[in-house]
Amino acid sequence: MNTFKQHSILPGFNLALGFTLLYLSLIVLIPLSAAFIRTAELTWPEFWSIVTTPRVVASYRLTFGASFAAACVNVVFGLLVAWVLVRYHFPGKKLVDALVDLPFALPTAVAGIALTALYAGNGWIGQFLEPLGIKVAFTPIGIFVALTFIGLPFVVRTVQPVLEDIESELEEAAATLGANRWQTFTRVIFPAIFPALMTGFALAFARAIGEYGSVIFIAGNMPMISEITPLLIVTKLEQYDYAGATALSVVMLVISFILLLIINLLQWWSRRRSTIT
Repeated sequence: MNTFKQHSILPGFNLALGFTLLYLSLIVLIPLSAAFIRTAELTWPEFWSIVTTPRVVASYRLTFGASFAAACVNVVFGLLVAWVLVRYHFPGKKLVDALVDLPFALPTAVAGIALTALYAGNGWIGQFLEPLGIKVAFTPIGIFVALTFIGLPFVVRTVQPVLEDIESELEEAAATLGANRWQTFTRVIFPAIFPALMTGFALAFARAIGEYGSVIFIAGNMPMISEITPLLIVTKLEQYDYAGATALSVVMLVISFILLLIINLLQWWSRRRSTIT
């Protein structure tokens, strides 16, 4: 029995895997391991006292809570934006499509200043919200707005190609079989785009957790109220408390890794289920 070896223009598996591991080690693993090594200088009681102070715990709650809420909102509205860009033709479509990428290119500090100018008490939008008792700037709501702003493109650009690949004949076949619009969406379209939605959610969530520039301008940075964990890390660095900064970094890293691992497992389960069915 003759066997044929499939050749590739790329290096072989061993060489490609070696380059992959080397690159990941230099870019990801070594910098992250440095944080763990620096944190190891602390004793366990010292580490625990740093990462569980009321101020730090409040920053965890705000950072992860606002990031999760912003990612959930972006999943809904990112899907709507992607749907409109894929399924409809209208004047100015290319402009709208380009605006989606604006948070990617815009410096985070500029985004923070712009959002603060909009939602401050004397801003274009804030001057109408504050008389209604809705204060956005310098509150946790402002943090949520900033994180939603920077996370939207991740969902749109992840879901958009998948929607483009879904053939319209599938929807027509479902309609022919008697399915209404909601049944067509939930049973035909949604299962196909769910893995992409989970990927977009994970990317938006991860981006929001580490956001700093756009948040500090609109947050107000009040301890126990509107202070995020990345700001506490920077504050400790400015105070030359490198061990304390790395301790907080390690906690953020571990929690983020666990949450992203859960999301990836859900994504894998969804793809496996859709393949079986």
